[in-house]
Amino acid sequence: MKTVIMAGGKGTRIASIASDIPKPMIQICGKPILAYQIESLKRSGLTDITLVTGHLGHFIRDYFGDGSSFGVNISYYDETEPLGTAGALYKIPGLTEDFLLLCGDTIFDIDFSRFTAFHKEHNAWATLMSHPNGHPYDSSLLVTEINPPAEPGALPRDSHKVIQWMNKEDKRLWYKNRVNAGIELISPELLAEAAKHITKEKVDLDRDILKPLVSSGRIYAYDTPEYIKDMGTPDRYYQVERDIENGLVKQRNLSHKQKAVFLDRDGTINKDVGFLTDIDDMELIPGAAEAVRKINESGYLAVVVTNQPVIARGELTFEQLQEINNKLETLLGKEGAYIDALYFCPHHPDKGFAGERPEYKCGCTCRKPNPGMLLQAAEDFNIDLSLSFMAGDCDRDVQAGIHAGCSKSVQITKSFMLSEFIGKYII
Repeated sequence: MKTVIMAGGKGTRIASIASDIPKPMIQICGKPILAYQIESLKRSGLTDITLVTGHLGHFIRDYFGDGSSFGVNISYYDETEPLGTAGALYKIPGLTEDFLLLCGDTIFDIDFSRFTAFHKEHNAWATLMSHPNGHPYDSSLLVTEINPPAEPGALPRDSHKVIQWMNKEDKRLWYKNRVNAGIELISPELLAEAAKHITKEKVDLDRDILKPLVSSGRIYAYDTPEYIKDMGTPDRYYQVERDIENGLVKQRNLSHKQKAVFLDRDGTINKDVGFLTDIDDMELIPGAAEAVRKINESGYLAVVVTNQPVIARGELTFEQLQEINNKLETLLGKEGAYIDALYFCPHHPDKGFAGERPEYKCGCTCRKPNPGMLLQAAEDFNIDLSLSFMAGDCDRDVQAGIHAGCSKSVQITKSFMLSEFIGKYII
């Protein structure tokens, strides 16, 4: 598979670090950003690389040459005039099969084999890598839909089909922290379809190609907690430098076993009001966002696992529950915190409620104290449960962690808050 890296950026926001070289050539821990990218691609067997250069592009060509000294094959497409983030894709020869597209100003360490397998499984025109970050309020966001359980007792699963694209300037209220990471697998079919309405040479990938074709149903989001961070500002540059030095970048690659902190929702992160059915009642517990942010910084994944019998009881629809969970993620994001994934069990074994939904009135393996949600997360993200923790406000949370084989399973109380748990066991 060919990889195309857009490496022509000027880096005006990070000029205080370096202004006399292309942005992808900025050194971090003694090596250009672009070198980290090429090394990560090589580890996944992606060695056929085209670099799209522009501003001061000779620095890139002089450093990397034909790629042979780096164990890869590099060709170049030089933009004499800026063509936007996608214009060059219509001019580079040989893009006749699905290809990987990257921005040259991003540090990442990714298991690309998982990404490509997902893309092929969904027969996508485009698969967009997505992840949570600490500043979703100024990021482009992807919206997908939740599919109800496929069979009785099963967990609901995300369809991953993109149904809405929110640019930074679009009006938004409550939203899932699913940020477009700027790493895509693209099919030539997508480019051909987009070409039907493009009448200019300077083309923006997001606004001119992807967003207009969301309605095709052929664009998917691939969620990952792996390390992906753009180097657009000095603050982010120094953060990435610290993360490289402490090994966090490499460790988050999903080819390595991960460790997680599993968190109950109500009474652990947000205030417990009983069965939460009114979105206005979703409020964070003081100090909870800071605690989650410390998990994010620690190298552990932050994964919410929550029983939501309000679905089975007929008190909320899946869409209403999603909006409540979106508010939780929005509130966390405003304080620089995020969760890597959220799993919920919609089942309830007891019958006799007005308006109940019989299809969810059943036994299951996901309703805590059963460990099904933790086990599913472990499968999805290669988590070593023996290195992980469970924290919740009742005994069934503790039991779920024990049944899953977590290293420690702890009950959160008013006298032992989430922040104290994080301080004692995680940092």
